[in-house]
Amino acid sequence: MTKWAIWFPGQGSQQVGMGKALTEKYTEARQVFEEANDALGFDLTKLCFEGPLDQLTRTEFAQPAILATSIASYRVFQNYFSTAPDVLAGHSLGELSALTAAGTMSVADAVRLVNRRGQLMQEAAVSGGAMAAIQGLEAQQVDKVCTQCSNESGTVVVSNYNNRSQTVISGESQAVERAMSQLEALGGIAIPLKVSAPFHSPYMEQASLKFQSELQAISFKSLAVPVLSNVTAKPYVSEAEIIPLLTRQMTSAVQWQAMMDWMKAEGVAYAVEMAPNQVLTQLAARGGMPFKTYTYNQPKEWEQVPADLRNAMPAVTAEHPSGEDVHIVNEKAKKFVIRALAIAVCTKNSNWNDDEYRRGVIEPYREVQQIQEELDRTGAIPTRDQMDRALHMLCSVFETKRTPDQERDERFEQLFDETDTKPLFTVWNWRQAVLS
Repeated sequence: MTKWAIWFPGQGSQQVGMGKALTEKYTEARQVFEEANDALGFDLTKLCFEGPLDQLTRTEFAQPAILATSIASYRVFQNYFSTAPDVLAGHSLGELSALTAAGTMSVADAVRLVNRRGQLMQEAAVSGGAMAAIQGLEAQQVDKVCTQCSNESGTVVVSNYNNRSQTVISGESQAVERAMSQLEALGGIAIPLKVSAPFHSPYMEQASLKFQSELQAISFKSLAVPVLSNVTAKPYVSEAEIIPLLTRQMTSAVQWQAMMDWMKAEGVAYAVEMAPNQVLTQLAARGGMPFKTYTYNQPKEWEQVPADLRNAMPAVTAEHPSGEDVHIVNEKAKKFVIRALAIAVCTKNSNWNDDEYRRGVIEPYREVQQIQEELDRTGAIPTRDQMDRALHMLCSVFETKRTPDQERDERFEQLFDETDTKPLFTVWNWRQAVLS
């Protein structure tokens, strides 16, 4: 079975105007920014859309801005391609975007968390801290030089393993300068970065401890989709790993090359990079990785990329293997289950009781997700029973998330309209389903 991934970019991807066109066309995107504004207590939407760039680039603003834009684009993408990816991966800050997309925390919690992460990283800016991008040398060479150039007065380490020929070094400025000089002597290209602190280095230790306290204030939920850790380059085993791994991430190197190697080994063939940029797509291409990649940033891509991805995936037959009566009204009805799953994910949550959320959202969602995975595997068309189970999953999700009645009506109407299945459900009533 063909596997695919979604990638989330890190800091440095920010640009004035990001997310604006998305929110003008899609309610799901607009809701993400509204939730972020309410959580942060300032107008993140205006900052993203209008700038100024110097303020948007400040770490404490750039991080929630990029996360909100990435999640908004992810929600829109799910409107057109509702099958869950096999894995989510993000670069540095992007790991928190991936964890948000996987359902471990709300958008409100996520933007508050990365806003505080940015503040702590900025506060950790030390006089003499520096970073530099190194191109044209293998990671082992860079590692060796960093060790040679570190001493009691200053340390330099590799902070990012981006691909096989690009790394980033970070540390005390004189140690970084010594390393740059030696690496250029070996034939590498060293480019100083305009940053205010030596990120992903031992100099972030105090910031990481403070960030750990912020993480401990959040009750993380189960991962609905596998997410790769920047520290281990492997999927999280459970939500219990989120706090220790995100704490370690601040002082550890980003293992992006190892993460791509893991995806390749697991059979991932396609990847879609969420807004606001295409940095990760370029890293994969320059690193010679075999993935077929798509960016999801420009208006022309919003409908075209999901269509291209569907066309690239192996075609499936519409014939049901069991020969049972599938009650299909038209071709659009084939998407009934995956559209129900997408609506479940996109609906805003207002219930933070972990046990209720697990029983009312995570468990029924996973049951219906298994139905869709089986449909994908066999090429079968959803039966009426499978559609009913998807509807009852939505009832449970709406009830648990405390979705207003009017919005529930609109969501069900949206599902029936998009799949042309109204004739099948003329007597169906979600209020009765909730009571039963």
